[in-house]
Order: sequence, then C-alpha cells, then structure tokens
Amino acid sequence: MANYWGRRSQPYIPGQTKPFKLSRSKIELFTQCQRCFWLDARLKIKRPDGPPFQINKAIDELFKKEFDSYRLKGEAHPIMIEYGVEAIPYTHDDLDRWRQNFVGVFTHHTPTNLHLFGAVDDIWVNNDGELIVVDYKATAKSSEVTLDADWQVTYKRQMEVYQWLLRQNGFKVSDTGYFVYTNGRLDLDGFYDRVEFRTKVIAYTGNDGWVEPTIFKMKECIDSDDMPEVGISIMGGECDFCAYVEKRLALYKNAILERLPKPAPAKTIEPVIKPKRTKKIPLEQTDLQI
Repeated sequence: MANYWGRRSQPYIPGQTKPFKLSRSKIELFTQCQRCFWLDARLKIKRPDGPPFQINKAIDELFKKEFDSYRLKGEAHPIMIEYGVEAIPYTHDDLDRWRQNFVGVFTHHTPTNLHLFGAVDDIWVNNDGELIVVDYKATAKSSEVTLDADWQVTYKRQMEVYQWLLRQNGFKVSDTGYFVYTNGRLDLDGFYDRVEFRTKVIAYTGNDGWVEPTIFKMKECIDSDDMPEVGISIMGGECDFCAYVEKRLALYKNAILERLPKPAPAKTIEPVIKPKRTKKIPLEQTDLQI
C-alpha cells in the first residue's frame, strides 16, 4: 500500500494551488530530519521502508474489535474501569474513516494550503462530552512499559497531532489522552503457539501548541529550493539515513578514484641548445695576409 501511495502522490511544486497532502507521520519526519522531509515532499525520495509489524497490526485490530464490542453496548471496557478512566468508547458515524490509513481525521490548513491528516486507533468520550484520543501500543520486554524513554516523545507528538486535528474539526477534546500499552510476557516456560500479554492504560496530558507553528515551518521548508541540513535521529546523533547516504557516497567516491587509471609521470623536456651563430667578416676587413 505504501508503494501504491508513493506512486499516486505527486511531489510538491512551490506555488501550486492544489492543497498538498501531508500525513501525521510526515509531521513527525519533519521534526526529526528536515532534509529527509524535503527530499520526500519535493523529490519523492523516501526513506526505505522497514518490514511491516504484522503482530502489532494484529493486536491493533483485535483491540479495536474488543473495544468496539463495548462501544455497541455503550459501556466502559473493564480495563477503563480498572484504571479509573471515567469514559466510554465514543460512537460516531465517521469513526471508521478516522481509523483508515491515508484518510483519517483531516483538515485543510488554509494559511499554508496543506491538507493534513492522521488515522487514530480509538476515541473515547468522558462525562463532560470531551473526546479522548487513545492509541494502542504493543511490545515485548522484561521490564514494565512506560513512556519515560527519550525516543517515546514520538508517541506523545503522535497523540498531540491527533488532538489538534480533532480540534480543527470543531470537537471539544480533552488534553488527557491514553495509551493502551500491552507487553508480551518473556517469563513463561515456552511458546506453545501462544503469547500472553499484560496490558496497562497510561495517561498522558498533551499540549498541541507546537503543531501549527511546525506546519508553517514545514511549508517554508518545502517552498525553498535549498536542501536543508541533516537532522537528528530519535535515538540521538545525526539522522541515521542521511549519515548512511553520506558514508556510502564517500565509499563509492574513493572506490571510483582508486579504479581510475593513474596519470603517467610528466616527461622531463630537455632544453634545446642552439649553436651560436658566427658573424661572417669580409676578407678585406681582416688583417689576414696571404
């Protein structure tokens, strides 16, 4: 699907009148590396895709089915009650579209003429009628799941973009969102065609104040013909993708230079010494006597 979308979408042309589509993930890309974002938007040179997380995708789908069953009943899921969340799964005619990749919750940002969108996992609603953004996460590690790692700022920005998008659509949205975070157990004796999970609900208070200023910066970036500087990796240091490209180009350059024929040594040119001319003197002008 990603390759199809890449072929379908067109590169941004400065001054174009048609709104240019940018997903929530492109906003995240811009916050990490403006060069990668510019190459993607202007030239359609994309970062290589990693393998799909099929197990995570399956968990997402099963979570949706599970919470949808309580949505139909208009009741809170037991885990919401366990963690003291006073809300129920939200019912709306557009919920399926909001969850759909490449469609999602969208808005047209008039000042920049950008069409911005993002697909949510779920939405709950509290007793005050505020919508609550919910994101499903899955992992497998021996320690408890938290939001404390530096790289998990990407999760927090993700939720804040969703909150901003819903507000742009006129909804009253709670600053507090929730991560339904499940962790595959590694302390069991074996696999036996089954993985057990422990699930937590982690509250996060978002602040979407950074979103719109970032959108203006994104527009300024893609309007420029100058390629931006290399950005910062979410794990620290310069962008891994840009660093890889630069190192590989340097390797190619050195390999090509080594294969080029070596120039022949310069020949030493001996100076040409011309014999001195002797002036002929008429015989009558000499003292020579015969």
